[in-house]
Amino acid sequence: MKNLILTACILISFNSIYAQPQCEKMLSDLKEKLSSERPQEFNAAMEVSQTFSSNWMLSGCDRKADEFVFMSNELQKFVESMRSGIAADEFSFSFDTKENNEQVSSKVAEENSEDAEIENTGFGNKLMEKYAEGGVGFMTCVLICLILGLALCIERIIYLHLASSNSKALLTKIEEALSSGGVEAAKEECRNTTGPTASICLQGLERSDEDLDLIEKSIMSYGSVQMGLLEKGTSWISLFIAIAPMLGFMGTVIGMISAFDAIEVAGDISPSLVAGGIKQALLTTVFGLIVAIILQIFYNYIVAKIDDIVNDMEDSSISLVDLIANYKKK
Repeated sequence: MKNLILTACILISFNSIYAQPQCEKMLSDLKEKLSSERPQEFNAAMEVSQTFSSNWMLSGCDRKADEFVFMSNELQKFVESMRSGIAADEFSFSFDTKENNEQVSSKVAEENSEDAEIENTGFGNKLMEKYAEGGVGFMTCVLICLILGLALCIERIIYLHLASSNSKALLTKIEEALSSGGVEAAKEECRNTTGPTASICLQGLERSDEDLDLIEKSIMSYGSVQMGLLEKGTSWISLFIAIAPMLGFMGTVIGMISAFDAIEVAGDISPSLVAGGIKQALLTTVFGLIVAIILQIFYNYIVAKIDDIVNDMEDSSISLVDLIANYKKK
C-alpha cells in the first residue's frame, strides 16, 4: 500500500505538465482565428479579448507567462485600433509576420506539420486533451482512485485464483490417506495442497482426537479467519468506488464557481465564456463516473469469486467431518 501511495504522489507531480499543452493550443487557436476570420466589430473584438483572458484563467495557465502577456497586449492594441475607427483588416498583428515567414520556409516543414496534426487527432491525444480541459487537480485525484483501485483489484483477483483448488480431489486424497496411513498421512496431503480449503481440512484433522462437536466448532472458527483473508482489501475498493464520483462532483461544483468568477471578472455573460466553464466542470463528473463503473465491475467479480470459494469451503468442511466420523468408527 505504501508503494501505491508513493506512486500516486509521483503521478501528481508529473500530471501538472498536462496543463501546458492546453495553454499552447489555446494560443495557437486564437492566432489562427485572428489571422483567418478576425472580428469586424468593436463589441466582438472585446468579447474575444475577455473570453481569452477568462479561459486562460479557468485552465490554470500562468497569467505571468510571456505568451499570455504578449497576446493580451496584441488584443488590447487591436481593440484600441477599432475604438479609434480603424478597420479590423487594416490592423496587423505582430505574430502574423512571424507565422507567414515560418509557413513559407520549406515544403518539408509543411508535410511534417500535417503529419503532426494527424497524430494529434488520435484517441490518446484526444483523451489527454480532455484530461487537461477538465482541470489537472481534480482529474489527477480521480485518476489516482482508478490506479489504486485497479491495483487492489488485480491483487485480489490473483490471490483468489491462487486460493481456488479442486476440493473433490483433495477430499478423495484425504479419504485414501486415512484408509492407508491414518491421520498423519491425511495431514501431509493437506500440507502439500494450497488454498483455504486445505487449511480448514488440516485444522480439522489436527483435532481429530476430540469430539465431533469440537471439530465442527474449530472448522467454523478457522473458516471465519480464512474468509477474512479472502475479503482483505475489498473495503478499500468499495471506498474508491464511492470516492471517485464524489471527487468528480466536487470538481464540477468548483469548476462552476470558477466559471462564475470568470464572468464576474469579465463583466459580461458571453455564451462562449459560460460554455467553456460548464464544459470544464462536467468533464470531472464524467471521468469520476467512468472510474466508478470500471471499479464496480471488478468489485462484483471479486465478490462473486469469494462467494464461490466460501461455498466450496463449507461443502468441504461438512464432507471432512463425515470422513473423520467414519474413521473413528473403524
